[in-house]
Amino acid sequence: MDSHISIKDLNVYYGDNHALKSVNLDIPRNQITAIIGPSGCGKSTLLKTLNRFHDLVDDTRVEGEVRFDDIDIYAPDVDVTEVRTKIGLIAQRPYLLPMSIFDNVAFGLRIHHITNRREVKGQVEKYLQLAGLWDEVKDRLHEPATSLSIGQQQRLCLARGLAVEPEVLLGDEPTSALDPISAKNIEVSLQQLKSQYTIVIVTHVLRQARRLADHVVFMYLGELVEAGPASKVLKSPKDPRTKAYLSGEM
Repeated sequence: MDSHISIKDLNVYYGDNHALKSVNLDIPRNQITAIIGPSGCGKSTLLKTLNRFHDLVDDTRVEGEVRFDDIDIYAPDVDVTEVRTKIGLIAQRPYLLPMSIFDNVAFGLRIHHITNRREVKGQVEKYLQLAGLWDEVKDRLHEPATSLSIGQQQRLCLARGLAVEPEVLLGDEPTSALDPISAKNIEVSLQQLKSQYTIVIVTHVLRQARRLADHVVFMYLGELVEAGPASKVLKSPKDPRTKAYLSGEM
């Protein structure tokens, strides 16, 4: 397996709470990895270690290694801003910038100092296309982003995230706030994007994991119980805890 991210002996503490316990995991390149498990089992905690989101939370301690393209992102000399540019996070609910649809995407381009008007226009169209939103907004690009539906707003956030040119996309239950049609649109976009990006999502919906995932990680009580190809973990799990979860017994 071609690993894009390798995690070694990862432990996370919230104060005295040992939230992640000695996690070792390889995340494959250009696949969709779904992290599943009961509520409070460490799914989102694991996801947020991948772009150092925990740096923003007081009284949190992270131990171990998270290697991205063989660079330990927790090494003291690592530029955290660059890490978060290369490893982007899509939140549960869309966070829009107080500007137009066009400028929300152009904001990401300006981080890379792209200012030529024609180039910006072409790139905005490119990323809206990638997010599956262009056909719906191409005639209203200069309207406020808040005029979009919640599902369109989530795809706009995806387009803005793509515009900073990440290599990895993280999604923390990215469809949980959406209606079924909007959720399907996000899923279609993710399936189309995996040929260009490594994608890691947290989901509490097993049907979604079955539809989307190439690779599955099952977490329970802060421990990584089982990980591997989705076809094996979801259909023939080895650990009895995984079997119990998949059958609805926990």
